[in-house]
Amino acid sequence: MLCLSGQRAAHGYAIGRAVVMGATALEVAHYRISADTVAAEQSRLTVALDTARREMLELAETLPEDAPRELGALLNVHGMLLSDPLLADQALSLIQEKLYNAEWALTTQGQLLGEQFAAMEDEYLRERGADVRQVIERVLHVLGGSRPMLSLERVGQSTEPLVVIAHDISPADMIRLRGGRFAGFATDLGGPTSHTAIVARSMDVPAVVGLGQVRSLVRDGDVVVVDGVRGTLLVNPSVQALEQYRVLQKRHAQERVVLAQLKDVPAETQDGIAVSLQANIELPDEAESALANGATGIGLFRSEFLFIGRSELPTEEEQYQAYASVVRTMQHRPVTIRTLDIGADKALDGEATVATNPALGLRAIRYCLAHPDLFATQLRAILRASAHGTVRILIPMVAHMHEVRAARAAIASAMAELDLRGQSYSKNVEVGAMVEIPATAIAIEPFADALDFLSIGTNDLIQYTLAIDRADNEVAGLYDPLHPAILRLIANVINAGIRVGKSVALCGEMAGDPQLTRLLLGLGLTQFSMHPQQLLSVKREILRAHSNALRVQVATSLNRASPIDPASLH
Repeated sequence: MLCLSGQRAAHGYAIGRAVVMGATALEVAHYRISADTVAAEQSRLTVALDTARREMLELAETLPEDAPRELGALLNVHGMLLSDPLLADQALSLIQEKLYNAEWALTTQGQLLGEQFAAMEDEYLRERGADVRQVIERVLHVLGGSRPMLSLERVGQSTEPLVVIAHDISPADMIRLRGGRFAGFATDLGGPTSHTAIVARSMDVPAVVGLGQVRSLVRDGDVVVVDGVRGTLLVNPSVQALEQYRVLQKRHAQERVVLAQLKDVPAETQDGIAVSLQANIELPDEAESALANGATGIGLFRSEFLFIGRSELPTEEEQYQAYASVVRTMQHRPVTIRTLDIGADKALDGEATVATNPALGLRAIRYCLAHPDLFATQLRAILRASAHGTVRILIPMVAHMHEVRAARAAIASAMAELDLRGQSYSKNVEVGAMVEIPATAIAIEPFADALDFLSIGTNDLIQYTLAIDRADNEVAGLYDPLHPAILRLIANVINAGIRVGKSVALCGEMAGDPQLTRLLLGLGLTQFSMHPQQLLSVKREILRAHSNALRVQVATSLNRASPIDPASLH
């Protein structure tokens, strides 16, 4: 028996036979062409790019009704990447200037773009480097006159559950996998925000990503267990281990039936403390999933999806339509839209630059204030969407009070411009800030006074506090949400909010972990925001908890040097 550890991407347990996706490595022949064949080589690459783009768009337009909603948006992102001058024009220039063959030019430019994405601090944007690799693989197949090779020929005839084992899975390949009896996914690459993770969660299929070399270690037909709870993959488990997982699988299925009955039950602790459970989304269509899982609002709408993977900025109207669709779907439930969190390592106008340290560079609110026209366009779009329901504006990576004042001034200016146009918007849009920089969490009082609400982003807060990038395998084991310093910072922010009567939410990964729910309640948290699929599991823990008793237990443990054990809380 072999046990591999990765990152849990979608909850649950899957037992089945392995189906290993064939390799589509980017190693290609490198040779220089003659000067008189440059035009022909450029034409060959252009035709391949156009063909691959057309295939992406056709797949997006012909998605079956039961396909995960996320797939259409992801396919469109891939289609836009294939038209992006940063990929196409630069590759064509390499053919012209360096006489590279088409494959060499394409993979050279793709590697450069991939490195720029990999350097980004934001985890979601960092994962988008996989998009570049996947579209290049597809173009290489077109150049070579082949189709992507998957060992899936027997899938349609399978009478038992199958688990896909892959280096990575593109959105286009996800569509090809739809027809099989797939019980789970396991990949070498990826993180919680990779395409495989996003789609697996939307399909409610257990998945583990970031396993390293799983595709080279597993063979077709091996019996495998995907443990989406612990983030592990078992290969050819013993009879005893297999039986244990069958019991866990059955128990998990029974729990899902029970959880579904909690959808419309108010989230309230045993001692009558009401808790708000909201959803994090990245795509407008995910709002429907939030409602289906009982979300009382959108606690974090990441607006980056409109900006990445394209050569031009989205227009105000385009942004407005996207934001308004979510607001209308949520039917007057609050929708918190985070302003653009990008920058430092990739400019949005196509002039790519790499910062010395992207995590500490010109990103998020710093980037937006340095690009006032871009910021104003987004703010007008968000404000216009507020005419359809309850909208809140969330400013990321705030570290200084002058950033708060500047953001409020920009919002006021956007409102004045809409007034001149005669366009409607809500005059009562609340403005809040992400608390994800230790300095802000420590000196929280002026921010709590000046803002309408606060939202703790634990992903970055942990990284900045512990000086650990959890995506770096060398130090990922030191990434500890339960470190006493982290818990004290969270408690400090929550208590400041209580003192001044401002709401404090937590929208990082910690919010969606049911094992940490009691701990967060004990810290005084009453507003959680997480992926829609995690809502009901967290709600169950809330319904079983006694908030005031937990406050006493956590308060007595908070000053200890050792981490608090969440399992000890009752």
